Amino acid sequence: MSPRRRRWGNLVVTLLGLVVAAYILAPFAWVALSSIQPEKELFRVPPHWIPRIVTADNYRFIFTGKFPAGYQETGLLRGRISEKARDALPALRNSTIVALTVALANLIFGTIAAYTFARVRFRGANPLYVFILASRLLPPMAVAIPYYLIINRLGLLDRYSALILIHSTFTLPFTVWFLTIYFRRVPPDIEEAAMVDGCTRLQALLRIVAPVAAPALAATAAFAFMFSYNDFPFALFVTATIRSQTIPVIVSVTAVNPDVSFGVVAVAVVLTMIPPVAFAMVFRNYITRGLIAVTTTR
Repeated sequence: MSPRRRRWGNLVVTLLGLVVAAYILAPFAWVALSSIQPEKELFRVPPHWIPRIVTADNYRFIFTGKFPAGYQETGLLRGRISEKARDALPALRNSTIVALTVALANLIFGTIAAYTFARVRFRGANPLYVFILASRLLPPMAVAIPYYLIINRLGLLDRYSALILIHSTFTLPFTVWFLTIYFRRVPPDIEEAAMVDGCTRLQALLRIVAPVAAPALAATAAFAFMFSYNDFPFALFVTATIRSQTIPVIVSVTAVNPDVSFGVVAVAVVLTMIPPVAFAMVFRNYITRGLIAVTTTR
């Protein structure tokens, strides 16, 4: 291919990438802009794509409970506001705690199980492996009622532990499958050399294999974190109060309230995006390397 055609090809690919990025990011940018505008500005026709009035009142209401000045001036304290939006911060804390715990559980139990399937031969290994993978094929709603009854019988309703157990049940099969493929790709010679030097198999896993498999571990942790953080149905079923309600539940309850402020909803959505974006930014290189390594495995 000539240099001129290569340049045109790169230009076309770049333009297509920009179009796709704009299509994906435009809704998030609009939500972010809506969160810093007064309620009246959001109903302008035609809308102002670039805010002419910028305010932090919507954020101030979430953090301090102080009503935006526009509502006080027009006497709309009951009209377009939602006190439930004040639960966004504790719900964000709940979601982050549950999601991080689920990710940690996947790293601990999923790593041990996957390493066992990849390295240890024992009777019934293949049927057990197939059973674990098959359990991931069940639609979540097909087991929603049984899970609710189990959680209720255990007395775990409206507790972190209920969500952690349910989310771990759905994410561990993927973690086991993903890491088993990756561990089989790692040459066993380095582990055998470590065990000859006196390491146990568990020590070889922690000191030798785990650092090598860091990209795959980050990818599985990210998957588990995002599944738990974004879950709505089970969070709605097994939680009842802000003691354990997660941010998807609070955003949903706030958004369907006819008396809600759209600016306040936008703030809740912006706050919801912060933990997963931060998680992805910190571990993005590891996640990409882990996914590429597994998809190129033969």
